[in-house]
Amino acid sequence: MEAIWILLLLFVLIMLAGVYAAVRAVRAAKRGIDRTVHQARRTVEDTRLRARQFAQPGAAGELAQLQLSLRGSMRATSQALQAAAPQDQSLSESLVLFQRLSAHAQDLEADLKRLEQEPDRARLAALLPDLRQRTGRITHSADSLRWAVQERTQRFAHDDLDSLNREIEMEAGALRHWTAVEPEEPRTDAGSWPAPEAGTRTAPGAGARPEARARPEAGARSGPEAGARSGPEAGQEPEPPRPSLGRPQTEPQAWQKPWQQSRRPENTA
Repeated sequence: MEAIWILLLLFVLIMLAGVYAAVRAVRAAKRGIDRTVHQARRTVEDTRLRARQFAQPGAAGELAQLQLSLRGSMRATSQALQAAAPQDQSLSESLVLFQRLSAHAQDLEADLKRLEQEPDRARLAALLPDLRQRTGRITHSADSLRWAVQERTQRFAHDDLDSLNREIEMEAGALRHWTAVEPEEPRTDAGSWPAPEAGTRTAPGAGARPEARARPEAGARSGPEAGARSGPEAGQEPEPPRPSLGRPQTEPQAWQKPWQQSRRPENTA
């Protein structure tokens, strides 16, 4: 029994959800249809007014021109406010002021439409200066509000772009950190000598012992390369080796024969 009640409750909930979704869909479709009809009607009305502006010169054509000017200014301001209001909450007062201005614009448009059927051209010509003044005041207010909203939006965009550029420059400098490393300065502590400069040269025999300079190098070259020397030593012959005053050599030499390599026996006589 309980399972039947649960199933019945689920069925009722599903039906209610379906009815709610259907109602929302119907309302959305109705709003779309109304918007489409309104846009189509507005397009037709603007086309009719443009045609009257050029086809009927005089007071009737000026009335059509006033209506077109009023509609264009109010429509552009409304679109600017609707586009900027979601991103800027401080435009709530501007929206209230525009609604009040829209009420005056609707009254003026109703007067202009009513005067289109006025058969007395003289009376219509007498009323045109006042209508022209009211239209100019409303359009000027609407234009001022629209321009202020546009400048505010552009200012915010410029500030955001400047902040973004500064952050990007800082990030680029952090990525190129190796270019900011400065060369190390020479140490000037006590007991330490600064490194020699690039233009200074060290003497060829500085710091070497006299014995090391007098003694010939072990790996000296021989042959034609040994004779090709630069400086004052180019035309001098090498000095003959001096005789050694020490003990004679007892080790066999490479030019001696095998029987000559052994030591002679000492004379026992």
